[in-house]
Amino acid sequence: MVHKIRFSAQWILPITIGMCLLALFVFVRPASAINKIPEPNPKPGSYGLEATKTQAPPTQGATITTPGNGSASASSPITVNGICPNGLLVQIYNNGVMVGSVMCANGSFSLQVSLFAGVNELSAIVYDELDQPGPTSNIVTVNYTDTRFTAFGALITLTSSYGRRSAPASSQLSWPLQLSGGTGPYAFSIDWGDGTPTELKSQALSGVVAIAHTYKKAGIYQVNVKVTDVNGVSAFLQVVALASGRVDSTTTGATDTKKETGTTTKILWVPALVALVLLLPAYWLGRRSQLVSLRNKMLKEHENYKAS
Repeated sequence: MVHKIRFSAQWILPITIGMCLLALFVFVRPASAINKIPEPNPKPGSYGLEATKTQAPPTQGATITTPGNGSASASSPITVNGICPNGLLVQIYNNGVMVGSVMCANGSFSLQVSLFAGVNELSAIVYDELDQPGPTSNIVTVNYTDTRFTAFGALITLTSSYGRRSAPASSQLSWPLQLSGGTGPYAFSIDWGDGTPTELKSQALSGVVAIAHTYKKAGIYQVNVKVTDVNGVSAFLQVVALASGRVDSTTTGATDTKKETGTTTKILWVPALVALVLLLPAYWLGRRSQLVSLRNKMLKEHENYKAS
């Protein structure tokens, strides 16, 4: 009977320590999984993968509702309104030339476009995020006549081959414009749509004009460009700029970091609490094991003493 008690007491302490280590391993392992695994940099001999998003082009086009077909105008620019598939880019064409663009919001669009002297055939084409065109809208004819341009001798037109341009946030976005007519020098007023002060720019001669801007935050911005020549004749162009990247990355990143840190701290308290709770029983069992061993030793010595 004494031998059985001695054998059990010898294994109590190792078993208790093993259980404590197992509990620490189980609870610490999920906590370490919270830390993000760093993304490795490309290594020599590695291969890159490129994915291409494919989808069908838009099947529903835009419809110009105003101005009405066959209308006349004595001023420029005019406002063009219509309906469209939500979330697509709407580009307005005048006699086949792109004269403005806007994002379709809540199923409708509205923007200002400049007119050419004489007959203007307005149409709209929608584009998806892959720049795939949809069906062409109805064609609206507007006759533009303004006698005050006769004295100045020329009408200004401001166009672009791009209704939408993109660049990463914090990188420069450049935009080539085509300026025709009028008399130089020309004064440009550019509203980039991000709340920064209006940019002023001068151009001596007509032709290709390059404008550029750096957006600090990712997003979609409406850009309004107005140009006026030395005689006070003006033209207007409205386009869409896209700053790619993570929207509100600074705010979102700070919030995510706080959440991860708090969760990690909370979970790491669990193994500490378990170790503290098991410390007292382990100490008591260890002391009891020592007493049992000492008692057995004393009994054995007593038996040996009697035998001698």
